[in-house]
Amino acid sequence: MTKIADELSLSIRSITDYPKPGIIFRDITTLLGDARSFRRAVDELVQPYVGLKVDKIAGMEARGFILGGAVAHQLSAGFVPIRKKGKLPHETVRIAYSLEYGVDEMEIHMDAVKPGEKVILVDDLIATGGTAVGAVQLLRQIGADVVSACFVIDLPELGGRKKLEALGVEVRTLVEFEGH
Repeated sequence: MTKIADELSLSIRSITDYPKPGIIFRDITTLLGDARSFRRAVDELVQPYVGLKVDKIAGMEARGFILGGAVAHQLSAGFVPIRKKGKLPHETVRIAYSLEYGVDEMEIHMDAVKPGEKVILVDDLIATGGTAVGAVQLLRQIGADVVSACFVIDLPELGGRKKLEALGVEVRTLVEFEGH
C-alpha cells in the first residue's frame, strides 16, 4: 500500500461477522469522523480530476452522498443523488441491481443529467460491483458520459472493479482490503 492508503486504512474500522458470519464489514464512519482522514480521502478522490471539465458527481445512497457532495463541491460540479426506490419526488428512471446479499432497486431523476454531460460516480466501497454497475447503467440511460468511478475502498477479490472496467469505466480507489 502507499503511504496515503496506509494512513486511510488505519481510520477505517473493520467489524467481523457483520452483517453475517464470515463477512468483514469495512466501516468508514470512523474515517468520516476524523477531520484529517476525511479531508485526505476527499482530496485524494478529487486530485485526478482537478482542471478537467466534470459536469456532475453522482453519489449512491447513503455514504456516496457524503463523499460525492464533498467531491462535487471541490470540483465545482453539480451533485446527483442515486436513491433507493421510492425516495425521489419527481419523474425517475429505475433499475434493479444485485447486492452482495440480495437484490434491490435504485432510481435517479430523469432530468438529473443532460445528454453528454461528464459524470463521475462516487461511493465509499466497491465490492461485487452490483450497485455501481446499476448506477452506471442508470446514468447512461439518461445520457450521461460516465468518465470514472471512485471509491475509498476496493475489495478486489469480489470482482466489482473488473465489472466496471468491462463497461469501459475507469475505476480509482484509495485503499484495498483483502478478505470480505
